[in-house]
Amino acid sequence: MAEKGLNRSTLSRQIGVDRSTISQILTSEVARLPNAQVAAECATALGVSADWLLGLSNHPESASDMMASALRMTEAPRAMVDAQIFAWHQEAAGYKIRHVPATLPDMLKSSEMLAWEYQLQLGRTTEQAIGATEDRLAWMRQAQSDYEIALPLHELRSFAKAEGYYSGLPAEIRLRQIDRMLDIYDQLYPTLRIVLFDARRLFSAPITVFGPLLAVIYLGRNYIAFRDADRVQAITRHFDWLVREAEISSRDVPAELRRLKSMI
Repeated sequence: MAEKGLNRSTLSRQIGVDRSTISQILTSEVARLPNAQVAAECATALGVSADWLLGLSNHPESASDMMASALRMTEAPRAMVDAQIFAWHQEAAGYKIRHVPATLPDMLKSSEMLAWEYQLQLGRTTEQAIGATEDRLAWMRQAQSDYEIALPLHELRSFAKAEGYYSGLPAEIRLRQIDRMLDIYDQLYPTLRIVLFDARRLFSAPITVFGPLLAVIYLGRNYIAFRDADRVQAITRHFDWLVREAEISSRDVPAELRRLKSMI
């Protein structure tokens, strides 16, 4: 009432009861609980949840406000590691990052690969954008975080064969990209681990789990970000299932990369 600037008379008028009803609830030596309608009306007038008002919850926010704070939808521009993604990585520095990418993992891409992938969207600003992105990717690789990446096996094989999304990607770029992945993997393993899963048996939308803080689902034009613990844990369990059921373990990924390179 103090935070809302309401006194007993004002509150009683807003909820349609006598002032004495409010006074009895607040001052009676013997606890008197309001009926459900009065509790609901008071909660609405005060902008809090009825459960909290009755001492049944530690969260004063209403259910809709709690959902709004726990779930956010933000724009996902067609760009390299954008400002929002980078900010989430910075927030989660030191925590384990779990990631199912939409294409190859951004943090492993060469400048040639980034230019080929994004030049249609960025045009003349491609070179400048790549410079900024490489700085962010370098920070991510050096951060005190473990990175675990689950990648569909067909994605890597399509890349090696220049099929589907990667149609038209020159062989020399593919060869150098695999060399870059092998080099970074050799430098960072085991703080960086990749597993390859069979999408015919398992499925995952592109997701990133930033430790216990945040889980993000990538839709294409938007990110859906969850901050409530139950949903973060549920998406973490989904990711752990991909790792557990992976076709190729993190130890065997370099061998698979070399095998694909030999076929190009």
